[in-house]
Amino acid sequence: MSPAQLVEFAWGLANSGQTFLWVIRPDLVVGDTAILPPEFSATTRERSLLASWCPQERVLSHPAVGGFLTHSGWNSTIESIAAGVPMACWPFFADQQTNCRYSCEGWGVGMEIDGDVKRDEVERQVRELMEGERGKEMKRKAMEWKEMAREATRPSGSSFSNLDEVINKVLLLPRRD
Repeated sequence: MSPAQLVEFAWGLANSGQTFLWVIRPDLVVGDTAILPPEFSATTRERSLLASWCPQERVLSHPAVGGFLTHSGWNSTIESIAAGVPMACWPFFADQQTNCRYSCEGWGVGMEIDGDVKRDEVERQVRELMEGERGKEMKRKAMEWKEMAREATRPSGSSFSNLDEVINKVLLLPRRD
């Protein structure tokens, strides 16, 4: 993201009034260092935690997590669904737009933030995700998908069976020398 987009996200989060964890990786801002306005830190000090890395899957599985702001990469999407966490999606490139579309329109577990990110929109969406009716419906759907994912990965589930079939038919083929 650009430095200006970083600032818009920061003030959107600050103005939402929500408690949050924000992982700001060193490579988050294109060609620059991610620097937040000092006023942002002062405003959110009591309700924010900033980090450069976290074990994402473990964080998403924590019961205190109510939403996930994501670029909608496949791993993040699957981890969020498996944890039953609805998403605010801001896709950037590659498969992210497709994953975002499925999350928002197909599965009902996401809402998309406009590519031209503005603080008022971020604030509105974070509040809706965490407190609004649409957010509650997304949480309900996310929990349904979580349960379906859990069922599919059990020994009798479809994903378990499909993986077992791949292993048996592809990986365990006899060698032909």
